[in-house]
Amino acid sequence: MLKSIHMLFILLSVSGFIARIMLVQFKPAWMQPKIAKIAPHVIDTILLLSGVALIFQGNWLAGEFGWIVTKFIMLLIYIGFGVIAMRSTGIKRWGAFVAALACFGYILSVAITKHGFI
Repeated sequence: MLKSIHMLFILLSVSGFIARIMLVQFKPAWMQPKIAKIAPHVIDTILLLSGVALIFQGNWLAGEFGWIVTKFIMLLIYIGFGVIAMRSTGIKRWGAFVAALACFGYILSVAITKHGFI
């Protein structure tokens, strides 16, 4: 069940990121309500907590865990590109958006294969 919760919040987080980029670009007034500013933080917090819980539940720190470190490093890079995408305009926004999605794709592949660069 914990893995299902984690996967649901992954979907909510990335789809929310995509939706927020589209809104900030095309309908910025829709980003003004308080829920639009708070919901992403709640979703990402639950996502992170469920990920940490999965690490301990699966006892993944006992064996080879370089893939977890890889996911964490790529998560930080994903967040960085996401912040740039949300705060920038023009080509810089879209470049950071694509880079963030590429990071997400890599994180997803590491999660499936359990092989990272560390």
